[in-house]
Amino acid sequence: MTSRQQRDGRTRIAVVTGAGSGIGRAVAVELVRGGWSVALAGRREGALEETAALAAREAAGSGPGGEPLVVRTDVSRPQDVNALFAATVERFGRVDLLFNNAGTFGPGGVPVEELPYEAWRHVVDTNLNGAFLCAQAAYRRMKEQDPQGGRIINNGSISAHVPRPLSVAYTATKHALTGLTKSLSLDGRPYRIAVGQIDIGNAATDMTERMETGALQANGETAPEPVMDVGDVARTVRHMAELPLEANVQFATVLATTMPYVGRG
Repeated sequence: MTSRQQRDGRTRIAVVTGAGSGIGRAVAVELVRGGWSVALAGRREGALEETAALAAREAAGSGPGGEPLVVRTDVSRPQDVNALFAATVERFGRVDLLFNNAGTFGPGGVPVEELPYEAWRHVVDTNLNGAFLCAQAAYRRMKEQDPQGGRIINNGSISAHVPRPLSVAYTATKHALTGLTKSLSLDGRPYRIAVGQIDIGNAATDMTERMETGALQANGETAPEPVMDVGDVARTVRHMAELPLEANVQFATVLATTMPYVGRG
């Protein structure tokens, strides 16, 4: 376990949403490897159990973080979110970090005029309302616990800056997440709650498999895009998480170096 992680002589506690696959899984494993105790949240309990088993194998001997806690959670449901944080505090005693990662892209390639309201609402409920509910629950715990404070890291996206074609619901929620991050960061100052955002571009996960075969570009063409190792994202999140609360990475952008982002369009 790192000296930074054990600065005050105790194991740090993290909640990771969307922990059953992709970026959430990679971050959860990296945190456990670093000695954190982690609550794994997601809608698929079997996938969460796989993450927990992977973390246990990867982190063998790394420190006293203990077995991850698996909590089946739909972040769009307030009762599920409340149960997640209650279970985390019951098991570990406090919450030091929320990695607000759960999200969905929604139906891809659908023109604005054809996007069903139900699809729009599902993306908003997951990406924005879910992030708010989890941040609110974490905020309540962090404000009242002793020692006071903690950190929230929201998973934004390159789409928090620029859209992809035919991605109105996803892009709108990721822009909104930036506003949520700024507001939470400001309101958390009196209580030692640090809030930042990581905007990720083309990390190699199941969600981005199609990038390597071809993604729709702004000029209407379909072209393959480079991807990066998701482990590099996980290490960036861990760096942000392990800063002292007197320091904060407000916004970080991590992307495949040659992806079409700077100059997109």
